[in-house]
Amino acid sequence: MPAKTLLTLLLSCAFAATGHAALFEDDEARRAILELRQRVDALQQRSAEDIRKSGDDSSQLRRGLLDLQTQIEALRVEQAKLRGQNEQLLRDVGELQRRQKDIAQGVDERLRQFEPVKVTVDGLEFQADAAEKRDFEAALAVFRSGKFAEANTAFAGFVRQYPRSGYVPSARFWLGNAQYAAREYKDAIGNFRLLLSGSPGHARAPEAALSIANCQIELKETRPARKTLEDLLKAYPQSEAAVAAKERLSRLK
Repeated sequence: MPAKTLLTLLLSCAFAATGHAALFEDDEARRAILELRQRVDALQQRSAEDIRKSGDDSSQLRRGLLDLQTQIEALRVEQAKLRGQNEQLLRDVGELQRRQKDIAQGVDERLRQFEPVKVTVDGLEFQADAAEKRDFEAALAVFRSGKFAEANTAFAGFVRQYPRSGYVPSARFWLGNAQYAAREYKDAIGNFRLLLSGSPGHARAPEAALSIANCQIELKETRPARKTLEDLLKAYPQSEAAVAAKERLSRLK
């Protein structure tokens, strides 16, 4: 109940009481009015205190809500930051994994370059390093391009660098042919004979024997050439080189 209303009610009661002068004296009436005023003042003070407390509580609640909203916003910002960091971390991990995969593939490729591979040349199958295969094929490409002097150098270097390679018999055959094309007949004969002595069963052996005879013919060594052709017919009678050897023998007689 509002304080003014309460005061009015109490005063009305007091005035009603004074109407009965026989029951109350003036001092008693004044005391009653003072007590009523004290009660009203106390009620007003209590009401003001309650309003103040209510205002303080409301202000405190508003401050609490503001603090809470600030904390929530800070948490949202932190969450967004952490989400961004997590996404960046995932990207970094993905990039790292990709690089590791590329590095592993690169290492595998480099290792494969040093691993022996199975090759077949002139019917002969053997294991060869990638470098051997590369160098032999490069030298052969030079020969086939008609650069016989360069092919001579390439095949001679190959034989020196890979003396135990399975390519050596074939390399000596092409080296002899490059020397023959350069009219280095004696050097060519030497390489063809090394092929025959080291690998008499090689697919190029009959051709090497025929090439020796051709070099001897070019050197005007008729008798040695005839002997070489006769040996070829005995050693490789079924070869295509034997057919050419018979034709050359017929012309040498």
